[in-house]
Amino acid sequence: MSRLDPFFDVVTTHSRIVVAVMVVLTLVVGAGAGMVGQSSSLEQFQGDSPEAEALSTIESNFTTGADNTTTAQLIVRGDDVLSKESLLELLSVQQSFRDSETVNETLAAENALVGMPNVVARTAIAQEQARALEQHRATLNATAEQLRGALGSLEQDPNGSAQAAFERVQANSSVEFTEEDAGTFEQAAQQLRAAETEQQRQAAYRLGSRGVLEDQFAAVAAEARALQSGPAPTLAEQRAQLESMDEAAVDRIVRSVLSENGGNERAFALMPTSYEPGSTDANATMLLVTQTTVGETAQGSASERLIDSQLEMRTIANDVTDKEVLVFGSGIISDEITRSMGDSLTIVGPLALLFVVVALTVAYRDLLDIVLGVLGIVAVLVWTFGFMGWAGISFNQIMIAVPVLLIGLSIDYAIHIFMRHREERNNEKTASDPRGAMTVAIAGVGIALIWVTATTAIGFLSNLTSPVPPIQDFGVVSAVGIGATMLIFGALIPALKVEIDELLESRGWSRQKTAFGTGGGAFSSVLSTGSTAARKAPYVVILLALLVSAGGVYGATQVDTSFNQEDFLADDPPGWMETLPGPFQPGEYSAKENLRYVNENFLREDSQAQILVEGSITDPGTLERVAATERDAAEKESVQTLSSGRANVESPLGVMRSVAATNDSFNATFAAADTDGNGIPDENLGAVYDELFSVAPGQAAGVIHRTEGGDYESLRLVISVSGGASGDEVTAEMRDLATGLDGDGLESTATGQTILFKIVQDDLLDTVIESLLITLVAVFAFLMVTYRITEGSATLGAFTLLPVVLSVSWILGTMALLGIPFNILTGMITSLTVGLGVAYSIHLSERYNQELDRRDSIWDAMYTAVTGTGGALLGSAATTVGGFGVLVFAILPPLQQFGIITGLTIIYAFLASVLVLPSLLVVWTWWFAPDETVDGVDTGTEAETSAIAED
Repeated sequence: MSRLDPFFDVVTTHSRIVVAVMVVLTLVVGAGAGMVGQSSSLEQFQGDSPEAEALSTIESNFTTGADNTTTAQLIVRGDDVLSKESLLELLSVQQSFRDSETVNETLAAENALVGMPNVVARTAIAQEQARALEQHRATLNATAEQLRGALGSLEQDPNGSAQAAFERVQANSSVEFTEEDAGTFEQAAQQLRAAETEQQRQAAYRLGSRGVLEDQFAAVAAEARALQSGPAPTLAEQRAQLESMDEAAVDRIVRSVLSENGGNERAFALMPTSYEPGSTDANATMLLVTQTTVGETAQGSASERLIDSQLEMRTIANDVTDKEVLVFGSGIISDEITRSMGDSLTIVGPLALLFVVVALTVAYRDLLDIVLGVLGIVAVLVWTFGFMGWAGISFNQIMIAVPVLLIGLSIDYAIHIFMRHREERNNEKTASDPRGAMTVAIAGVGIALIWVTATTAIGFLSNLTSPVPPIQDFGVVSAVGIGATMLIFGALIPALKVEIDELLESRGWSRQKTAFGTGGGAFSSVLSTGSTAARKAPYVVILLALLVSAGGVYGATQVDTSFNQEDFLADDPPGWMETLPGPFQPGEYSAKENLRYVNENFLREDSQAQILVEGSITDPGTLERVAATERDAAEKESVQTLSSGRANVESPLGVMRSVAATNDSFNATFAAADTDGNGIPDENLGAVYDELFSVAPGQAAGVIHRTEGGDYESLRLVISVSGGASGDEVTAEMRDLATGLDGDGLESTATGQTILFKIVQDDLLDTVIESLLITLVAVFAFLMVTYRITEGSATLGAFTLLPVVLSVSWILGTMALLGIPFNILTGMITSLTVGLGVAYSIHLSERYNQELDRRDSIWDAMYTAVTGTGGALLGSAATTVGGFGVLVFAILPPLQQFGIITGLTIIYAFLASVLVLPSLLVVWTWWFAPDETVDGVDTGTEAETSAIAED
């Protein structure tokens, strides 16, 4: 008798109390289900790392003048996207965005809409304004020369009238003069006549020519500066400008802004990387829409406000223009990830339940038992989601697998309880009434279920060692779920079944059923294969299993690891899904295809690497190092090269050069700090930074961090990388660039989403290895201790676990053959294989040891264990495989892969338990079983040859 038998007896002797307590607990725990939130952000997968800390520092200390913004990219595809008509169409799209309240309220205050029509129109307007200014300046210069000539005449003619000379100039010039100007001219004439030195003479000439026009020259200079920094023309002004131009004029502007030499870098960033500089023909262009964010991120999580606006953009763009428009942004991505999670659950959940019901119909052939099984599953899910709500754990991409996982495991428990109950009801040696048979059944499988729960929980909880937070949450939730499964199917469902069966039998309804896999027949013959092989050639079976496992171990070394944004985006569902009933039909998904197109053809606005440089950034050699890094970046394969042939790099030096080109004050400071004339300041960098913040604070704050006390602590470089570049390549090359910046008091860190994703990818591999080792060690120790206590043999624990270890190698080899990588879900497969697979071995080992006490030989014990428990194992394996198998119909690719691999894991675990474990148990019995275990039992060591001969 087991020490736990009194606890098992409570379920049947106090079944009504058990039911009442479990129902109350279910209601209390389940109340938390309504508090479960949902998260689709990829940032949740990022753990702590120096790179993550560096990115956090950048986000805290640097701004770009458009803080808290995200950018949506609209790709317009069609013929002649650079023609006047097409550019006007795009302006119409932009105006429609402004007219839409949903979109307009999200647009940034400055430069919210930037596309080729804006670049072309603004350039044309600027050129016209510049020509007007140049004409005005030329008129002023000509008038100044006339005034100088007039002064010369007055110098030659001491009696000449200064007023008359001024009036003659005024009559011959379009410049408007004031009385003050006339006074200044007369003053200059007097000074000229009184001059005694050449210096005084030249001063008089300056006063009487440019001095008279000083205010007007200053106004022209101010207007020129305003063209560089003033507000952008409105959409109406831009439309009017384009409409006023003929096609040839538009083409001329397009060629100028996209010329190979001297073109506009912003314009090149809007064109495909394959664009031929200077051409007016293109089949695609990009419109950038900058939006304000309120807690949203650009990596898969966005508020409904942002999602709605980007969906509205897509609708507007396709309505206004007849060209194909792709909208790519964080709102679209978040919408598709969230919808794919919901669609996957909507399709997979009912299919899993349907399969389970069908499988249980075959196994149970009893409506009441089927209903009880489904009721138990619902209760388990209520407990699990309730715990998530109370614990504040969000439902994310990984959590979609939890309901399917628990459905499969729940049915495992139900089948073992129900099938053993049926066996005992037909066992002449035990009580056959519902309550007595259930007491024996729970006592018989209860220990095994507890061990299974413990080892499976260990497998799940091993994921706590993962540095990836959602994987940790998955482990905790799954462990709680398996614990709930034990309580529901170890207490609530058996207690309900006892009460219902007794009630029905008291009214004349027979509740005796035959256990699946017993009673002879084809199933019994198939299930007995393992016991027959164990009797005839156990060592051969073990050797074959080891050889297959060796191949699996080799395959395990070939499995890749994957973590990137594309993993989380759904492919467009197959056509047959359109035939599903309305509520189950998935939506359309285009973000994945659009992502690939953008990666291959355009500069991704969110595909950037950053280098944080901290330390003595005022050291004279700092900007020299920055310049060298810019040059080196252009040579890196992963760095995005525009169609102009230049890399897209934002740095302090680049910002300085840009500001110096439009600001005379900063230009003077910039040039003075460049002692060797190479265009790079190499002294007084603190003063250069001060002047930059003085004249262009927004641009300066984007690349240089200045504390409130005025100290300069860090700077950053932003490098656009190819969206299609691998994380390995980007990480290696950016770290190489960062290393080049190190030294002389500088410490650099390469960071960015691509690099953080690469770190997550590495963490996934660490998770695979660490969780497997921890699970194996913990389960091994647990089984050794428990079997030493319960069976008197610690070695039985090792032999029970060995088939599971073999199945781990088999599944890893299969992953290599199928080309399935370790990702956020399949990365947990090793610990899941041990956690799930050990259940099959425990059930068979436990049953075998029980039968050794009842049978006359180990062969009888093995046959009874394999056909009895094996039938339950087959039923549970079939339902679990089916439950996981329906994941292939999920919309999310990782879920599909997880379903395939987990289903195969169950198959391998089942095969290992019924084919390999019997041979291992025979060897254990021969060599390691305690004497009291086999006393009075024919171990077959002497009669083995004759027994085989008889067969």
